[in-house]
Amino acid sequence: MAAPAGSLVAAVLAHSGRLDKEDLGTRIGRLSRRVEELKGEVCNMINKKYNEFLPSMQSAEDLVSQVDGLSSNIDLLKAGIENEVQRDLNVAVAEFTELKQQLERDTLVLSILKKLQEFDTAIKEYNTALLEKKYVAAAQQLEKARSSLNMLESRKGFELKILKALGTELTVQTQNMLYHLGEEWQKLAVWKLPPSKESSSLESAVHSELHLRTVPSKEEEIAGPPVASVLQAFAVLGELHTKLKIFGQLLLKYVLKPLISYPSLQPFTEEQSDVFILRFKSEEPNLDHFSPMEVFDKIKLIFEVLHKYLLNVPLEQPAEDKKECRPTLAELLGDMIWEELSDCLIQNCLVNSIPTNSSKLEQYIEVIKSTEEFEKALKNMQFLKGDTTDLLKYARNVNSHFANKKCQDVIVAARNLMTSEIHNTVKITPDSCVTLPRLPDPGAGDHLKMQKTSKLLPNDMVNLENETKLSQYTFSLPTCRISSSVEKLMELAYQTLLEATASTDQCCIQLFYSVRNIFQLFYDVVPTYHKENLQKLPQLAAIHHNNCMYIAHHLLTLGHQFRYRLTNILCDGAATFVDLVPGFRRLGMECFLAQMRVQKGEILERLSSARNFSNMDDEENYCAANRAIRQVLHQLKRLGKVWQDVLPVNIYCKAIGTLLNTALTEVVTRIAALEDISAEDADRLYSLCRTMVEEGPQVFTPLPEDDKNKKYQEEVPVYVQKWMTFKELMIILQANLQEIVDQWADGKGPLAAEFSAAEVKSLIRALFQNTERRAAALAKIK
Repeated sequence: MAAPAGSLVAAVLAHSGRLDKEDLGTRIGRLSRRVEELKGEVCNMINKKYNEFLPSMQSAEDLVSQVDGLSSNIDLLKAGIENEVQRDLNVAVAEFTELKQQLERDTLVLSILKKLQEFDTAIKEYNTALLEKKYVAAAQQLEKARSSLNMLESRKGFELKILKALGTELTVQTQNMLYHLGEEWQKLAVWKLPPSKESSSLESAVHSELHLRTVPSKEEEIAGPPVASVLQAFAVLGELHTKLKIFGQLLLKYVLKPLISYPSLQPFTEEQSDVFILRFKSEEPNLDHFSPMEVFDKIKLIFEVLHKYLLNVPLEQPAEDKKECRPTLAELLGDMIWEELSDCLIQNCLVNSIPTNSSKLEQYIEVIKSTEEFEKALKNMQFLKGDTTDLLKYARNVNSHFANKKCQDVIVAARNLMTSEIHNTVKITPDSCVTLPRLPDPGAGDHLKMQKTSKLLPNDMVNLENETKLSQYTFSLPTCRISSSVEKLMELAYQTLLEATASTDQCCIQLFYSVRNIFQLFYDVVPTYHKENLQKLPQLAAIHHNNCMYIAHHLLTLGHQFRYRLTNILCDGAATFVDLVPGFRRLGMECFLAQMRVQKGEILERLSSARNFSNMDDEENYCAANRAIRQVLHQLKRLGKVWQDVLPVNIYCKAIGTLLNTALTEVVTRIAALEDISAEDADRLYSLCRTMVEEGPQVFTPLPEDDKNKKYQEEVPVYVQKWMTFKELMIILQANLQEIVDQWADGKGPLAAEFSAAEVKSLIRALFQNTERRAAALAKIK
């Protein structure tokens, strides 16, 4: 049966074109035998040619032609085989591909049917678990159904109309689940908040309550703790973060922040049969800002209550094969509110606890320990992770915060002093000194040794020291008045530097440069803030001048006094204020000189109404000139009063003398410029000048005691440059030609010392008529 079967296959294959008439095996065998024959013949020929050296050209050519023919037969057979095999492969691949595609379609349909079955099963199990209040199992089944639906929707090119209905059903069941969970959550944690009309956060906190359910109802006891079940179900559905965020915001607003911000607010608890109540009451605090330890205790109490009754719940159910720690609800809440809570603790608690005096820095160790214990307690309750937080870093960095706070307080206090009224003054004398504890002299030890050695000198030794010594007041600031605020400002600078000597290196540097900033701030703030008053009020300009000189006087030695008491970095020459001295002196002088220019302008303006002192025989002109003189004297007397006991005596006399000299110079210039002075004019001009000479010295009243002012009134020529010129002018107005010539004395007399020859000649021509005597007198003036 085998042979007929083989021939039948061969016939079918030959009929289908897959084989030629001869069987491939037969043809291949024949070719193999022929190849062996040729191999023998070729070898024989090669041996004869290269070994026996027989002439066999013809036989070689015959062999070559036979080999070529055989090779062509082999190539034809090989091509036929390849064609037949490739044709068979293509047919097999096509058949296999079709079968594979059919299998994939069947598999896809089967997987879809399986997912539909899983979806339906999940929804059924969800309904069963929800009825039994097994919330976690119900939520997990919902998520399985959601996963199955997502898988179905992700199949491209395979769409079912039922998918839309399934999606709607899933959404409805999810919302139903969230509604039931929301109802349970509202029973677990109940907020009783005041109406929004409450006027302050303190009142809101007092009327706020938080009720936490502690015992599940009887029907829920079988299903396990309701807190864990509800919260884990929320977590499965991805809604826990939203619920907990709302809870955290309420906790911050109505509980945590009020406890931090209001010292009088105290929490108290009440435990009933099935509920734990957290309430608040307001008590009168002992201090405006209580200690951080009290704040930490209050916050810790709140977290302990929440941890015990609400938040000590893992976010997922335990797995049988896993024993590692699972994240809890407390950790999730801590991640949400800790940053805002720690900022509030820093700004409203720790900032206020930073000491303002370096002597209290050691006591701050208690605050640091309390902060560490507070964070440790929160970590034990899993509200915090293991890393050090900003709260503890802030507490530990107290030295830097102390320096920053101290520097800020110093600058604020200094600016308040600078913007206070300038006219509130205190009198300083050479004996005055800034209130400052005595600093030990760095060379005191050497000084004592020198004194002991000097006592041992023999009596007959010659003392080479100069017996004439400088007064102890040689380098003291003269008696004057300064603003009380500036005195306080300088005391603040000394006290701050004294504080720096007892501080750490970094704090010492910060405090030192804060003192420099005080003076630089004064340089910028005071002239700007008090600009209008300094321009309008002469007394304030004088006080400001004194203030600047007073500060510059202290800046000369301020750095030297503390140089060896500050940190080594500053002891190398950086601890100095001398560079600020020229600026302060210039600031005071410029302000006072600006006021002097204003006063000088007013004097010249008043004298401009004197009608050039011409035609004094006209009553109206005389009255105008007399009024101008009186106004100038009144102005000088008024300045003398407002500067009295304010400016140092030497500055006072120079200032009043300069202004009086301005008036006299203007009068002399105007009178000397007259071309015609009648006898009556001369008399009236003399009368006006006599008023200036008699009343001018009376404006020199630097001291409140009149008897002490006589000395300075007698020294008017010292401070008024044109005083003698003015008196010589009065002599000319009343003298005859001979007396004028005598006063000139060939250019060597007192008149020549005050007036030039041209000025004297001009006055003679104005006073006297053109006669031979006048000509003779003019000839002698040269």
